Amino acid sequence: MYQQELIEGLRIGPQVLRYFTAAIPEERLHLRRGEGFWTLYEHVEHLSAVQLMLYRRLERFTREERPEFVPYLPDREQDTAQEKLKALGELLSFYSRWRERQLKLIEGGDAGLWAKGALHPEYEQYGFEILVRHILLHDYFHLYRMEELWLSKEEYLTRM
Repeated sequence: MYQQELIEGLRIGPQVLRYFTAAIPEERLHLRRGEGFWTLYEHVEHLSAVQLMLYRRLERFTREERPEFVPYLPDREQDTAQEKLKALGELLSFYSRWRERQLKLIEGGDAGLWAKGALHPEYEQYGFEILVRHILLHDYFHLYRMEELWLSKEEYLTRM
């Protein structure tokens, strides 16, 4: 299995995000490139906001035989612990703190936990390992999108 590689990818996520956002000029953080596009700041805000929810999902695997999840709808499910955070540094710190908690839980998992399945209406297959991989891919999806929104010329910007 590639558990260690997933863990290492998750471990460096906060540093990658911190160094990446430090390179972006302040005025570009809140620039909206077009209708339906998030700003770079909104991507960071989202990455921060989902960390507690993701931790809770990981934790449920440790307590429940076969957890059943509902889709996460970020527009409707803002966590009160994160809502008041507005400064970029606060968002990055919140993200880092919850990622560390996730990593402790993930690293403490035995083979049985990593193999545990769950039910999720969005996915044909779901489980602890899939969730761990999903967290990593979600981070890097947003990081790539942020880089594209920051650096791409208008004619090369992906319309999603």
